[in-house]
Amino acid sequence: MRLQNPKKKNSRHELTVEEQYGEPENFLEIEVKNPQTHPAGRNQYTDYEIVCRTNIPVFKLKTSSVRRRYSEFEWFRDRLESETNKVNIPPLPGKVFTNRFSEEVVEQRREGLERFLQIVAGHPLLQQGSRVLVAFIQDPDFNKANYDL
Repeated sequence: MRLQNPKKKNSRHELTVEEQYGEPENFLEIEVKNPQTHPAGRNQYTDYEIVCRTNIPVFKLKTSSVRRRYSEFEWFRDRLESETNKVNIPPLPGKVFTNRFSEEVVEQRREGLERFLQIVAGHPLLQQGSRVLVAFIQDPDFNKANYDL
């Protein structure tokens, strides 16, 4: 089977191994994983690891891993909404008031946070226009106070 190079539609150029299996021109992989619940009495909370792998130039690092709490995701979403009126920012998974630290609830929230980040991080207008997007996803020393209006 011959694969044609999509950049050369009218030629019979066969793809090289690098073209077939190499890194795509632009890729972005975002995972939200490894939820950890921290016991702090009445202030118990869960945070999530955000793993980013990309070659998109706007992202400072090709690979990164940071941890964020749900409350930080709420702040981040609000900040994205205030930065633009050209992009419809998707909702976060809803607040949970009972059994919020159960494995099932934590996993549902993790999945929802991952979908949210995949959508916003992959949006070209947010990649170019947001002051906070890259820092939230990649900066281990991220501080909301640096981005308050």
